[in-house]
Order: sequence, then structure tokens, then C-alpha cells
Amino acid sequence: MALKKQEPGPIKFWSPLRIVSTLIVLGLVGAFAASSCNSNDPESKAPATAAKPGEAVLPFVPAVVLSTEMRSANGQPIKLSNYSGKVLLVNLWATWCGPCRRETPELVRLHKEYQGRGLEMVGLSTEDPIASAQSVQQFVQQFQVDYQVGWATRDVAIALMQLSGRSSIPQSFIITRSGRIKKQFTGFDPTRTPPLLKQAIEDALIDNG
Repeated sequence: MALKKQEPGPIKFWSPLRIVSTLIVLGLVGAFAASSCNSNDPESKAPATAAKPGEAVLPFVPAVVLSTEMRSANGQPIKLSNYSGKVLLVNLWATWCGPCRRETPELVRLHKEYQGRGLEMVGLSTEDPIASAQSVQQFVQQFQVDYQVGWATRDVAIALMQLSGRSSIPQSFIITRSGRIKKQFTGFDPTRTPPLLKQAIEDALIDNG
């Protein structure tokens, strides 16, 4: 009597190894998602990044970023060309951005630590300056921001984001006295970002190029 051929059983896609691998990937994605916000859509996220040692130095600050006069929270116009010859940290942010709110106390601390050595800092909100006027004022008071805060124009925000290739915030640019971008950061990780920011500031302060 001929034996009946056994039909192959269904392939199990979710093997234990595949499940574990998937959970690890999802965990990493979740960590990245918490580090930054899309500048146009608060629900869209992107990972935090920083230039790695040995990478090419970023270019000089675009002319439109330096020459554009921008509105500030204290009523005094902001023009980044006025900071020529100084080490400058420019931060793109928004009041609704969770990672921006977590980053701000660290920026305030760094400003207090390094302003005596020549560091200037400017925070530029990507929000509408009229619609967000009150919320930005409240933000400055809540976090006791002691550096210049204002609003990036559309052209300035686009020009800076084109340098990084990302539209997510927060973004920080460490600029040398000669106007060259020393380092650029996207997103904020409470463990990794602060020491990287601090090192970039230290490097920029001793950079004569």
C-alpha cells in the first residue's frame, strides 16, 4: 500500500528569534522617535544625530542666515551677523516640541557655564511669531532662558535645515568665530547630547580657523 504523502505544515513567520529581533528594532525606533520633532508636524519624529569625529567640517553660515533681521521675544531685532567674531550656538526649536523642552535647561546651563569665555547663544523658534508670541514668552519665563530668543524667518529656517538635510527639531549649530559651522546636532538625547554639545563648544572656543 502506498504511503500518503504528508503535506508541509504552515510556515511559522513569528519564530521566537524573529519576535525578539522585532522587539529590539521597535525599541530603537521608539528611542529615536522621542528625540526630535518634525518642524511642520509635531507627530512626525526623526533620530538625534551629531557629526562624527573625522567627518568633513560643515560649510560657512549661509549669507541669508547672517543678513536676515528677525523678530525677538524682547523686542530687539536679531541679526546673526552682529555676532561675527564670536563663538555662537544657534538653536532651532518650538514650544510644542517635547525634545526641545527637555533640551532647553541644558542649553541654559551651558550658556551660564561658557558665556564668560565668549559663547553667545540664540534660540530661534520655527513657529509663527504672532500666533506663538505669548507661548514663547511663557516658555522663556518658565525655563529662565537667559540668552537671546526669537523667531526664525522661513528663509533662515530652510537655509539652516538644508545644511543638516533634516526638517526636524531641535537643531543646534555650533559656529566658530570665523563663521564656519563646527558641529551640527539634530534631536536631543539626555544622555548622549549634553557631553557632545559641551565638547563642540570647547572645540569652537579654541578654533582659530
